[in-house]
Amino acid sequence: MLIKQLVLHNFRVFRGEHVIELAPRKRQNNSNPRPIVLFGGLNGAGKTSILSAIRIALYGRLAFGTSTQQQEYVEELSALIHNGSTAGENPGEASIELSFTYNKGGYEAEFTVTRTWKKGKKDQLSLQQDGQSLSELDYDQCQGFLNELIPHGIADLFFFDGEKIAELAEDDSGNILRTAVRRLLGLDLISKLRNDLMIFVKRQQSSQLEVSKQQKLSELEEQAKTFSFLAEQILEKADFAKMRIDLLTKEIMRYESLLNAEGGAFAQTKTQEKQKVDTLLKEKERLEKALRHECDGSLPYALAPKTLGLLLEQVNKEMQIKQASSFEKELNQFLVQLKNDISFRSGTTGLIAAEAIEDNLKDFLASKPKGELLFDISEREAGMIEQSIEQDSKKSWERFDLYRIQLAEVEEQLEQAAANIARAPEDDQLMDIFEKLRELDRQRETKRQEYRSLLEEAKQTKQQQLECARQIQKTHDQARNQHNSDSAFNNAQETINLLDRYSELLTKARVKTLSVNFGDAYRKLARKEDLQLNAHINPETFDVELIDEKGTVINRKLLSAGEKQIYAIAILEALAKTSGRDLPVIIDTPLGRLDSQHRDKLINHYFPFASHQVVLLSTDTEVDERYFVDQLRDDISHAYEIVFNAHTKSSALKPGYFWELTKEAI
Repeated sequence: MLIKQLVLHNFRVFRGEHVIELAPRKRQNNSNPRPIVLFGGLNGAGKTSILSAIRIALYGRLAFGTSTQQQEYVEELSALIHNGSTAGENPGEASIELSFTYNKGGYEAEFTVTRTWKKGKKDQLSLQQDGQSLSELDYDQCQGFLNELIPHGIADLFFFDGEKIAELAEDDSGNILRTAVRRLLGLDLISKLRNDLMIFVKRQQSSQLEVSKQQKLSELEEQAKTFSFLAEQILEKADFAKMRIDLLTKEIMRYESLLNAEGGAFAQTKTQEKQKVDTLLKEKERLEKALRHECDGSLPYALAPKTLGLLLEQVNKEMQIKQASSFEKELNQFLVQLKNDISFRSGTTGLIAAEAIEDNLKDFLASKPKGELLFDISEREAGMIEQSIEQDSKKSWERFDLYRIQLAEVEEQLEQAAANIARAPEDDQLMDIFEKLRELDRQRETKRQEYRSLLEEAKQTKQQQLECARQIQKTHDQARNQHNSDSAFNNAQETINLLDRYSELLTKARVKTLSVNFGDAYRKLARKEDLQLNAHINPETFDVELIDEKGTVINRKLLSAGEKQIYAIAILEALAKTSGRDLPVIIDTPLGRLDSQHRDKLINHYFPFASHQVVLLSTDTEVDERYFVDQLRDDISHAYEIVFNAHTKSSALKPGYFWELTKEAI
């Protein structure tokens, strides 16, 4: 199969008609075409719309899941019609046209499938083969023809997105792989044929039973049908509830984004900021009080060190003057007494000696400090002044400086808090959004409870159905021994046994091939430092055991995120190779979770060889400039950049990538 062209008309973000050429172009001077068609676009630009359009064109309702009901399908399609930027530009219909070639039975034909729909209406489907309209086919026949041409289960192995890889990587139950293998092998068709034959066998057996047992068997079968129908209805309700839960979750995310855009992040902390302001104001008041207290104490002494130094010198000088004056006074009193005593004892000679002593002492006293007393303070007061200037003022300054720095920090925090409060919208501005979020959350929780209740009810109903089925089987088993089988019955029974044997042998053979293909794919994609893994797949349960080079079974949960991604991609490649189908590979968001080394492996060893046609839908951070220019250049046929216009709320495609293709790359 080769997809040649995709035409979108008013589909999702694409307003009007957009023709997209998807057929790989030939290399210059080389007959082999380059396989990769590359689409680049930022998130939300419309990359996923390309993949969705191809799947919807081919599979219609199945593109939304096998359990999708017709009315739900109509609603899904209606939601995909482009919404214009103004009221007058909203179109009421959309269409997808897909042209592809397909080789069937050695003959290559070109098919064009066109699917159109209007809001609230069932879609229309038409099919052309080699330019001729297949008008004899109605809607169901066209869809059946497409499903037979490219089975939906097989296409899942070729048309997938990053989420599919992520689901398979994280699937520990094996359900995804089990479903893929059963579809790949056609076991679902075998199972349906076996069930049809079992119905025939049971009818043959029933005709031979006694009337009473036939009546009982008929009642049991009717009960089983009733329980089955009831279980399906309950599960359908559960599916709608689950869908409603998902829609409510998306709506909650949208309102949360709106809340953040409107300043909700600041609003949520507004009360905390106000409480913080109150605390900071109290701290500011305390610090200011402490600063004033220091100013009332010894701090002023630290503000004029030179002047206060002169003051201390003057005080010390006056202390010396006062000490000298006091000493002179006491000495004069002593000299009078000494002079009288010497003159009394020694007469004239003693008087001369006393005068000599007095003259010498006067000379001595003349050298002592003298001057005017400006302050005339006591020694105790002088000591207190010196203590205040030399010690207390320094400690006071240290405390003052610390309080000053702390006050500056508090004032800065107050300014920041005030700014945060100013950014936050008023409560009434966000009240509607908060109320809507609370209401949506209540609705979601109600739906979750309803969903759990429905699942439990469906489980009980299924158990009742199984009990009826066991009783029916028991009745048939009892009748089998008494039944004289005719040739049709024997043939049906032998066919059932043959189908069981065929299914068993086919499964073993294909699972063995799948294991080998997985090993080849994984070794090609893994880094040298990754575990070298092989896969052993249980043909009965389809559980995957990963085995390293030493034969040890590896717990898949212990693999790194990158190794899980590589494992998933290897499984998908192995499934596609085992299918034997020659289909294009379309990958949306292919490198989202991978590190640089694993990305290099995919870029070099997977994308260029995955198929004859590889459509990559990438952001600029996945297939970046290095990959685009240096490693994929020779394998890219052509590229498109999807550009979203915020004004018109629509996207358009232009040739080239985020970095223009050179002539050599075209």
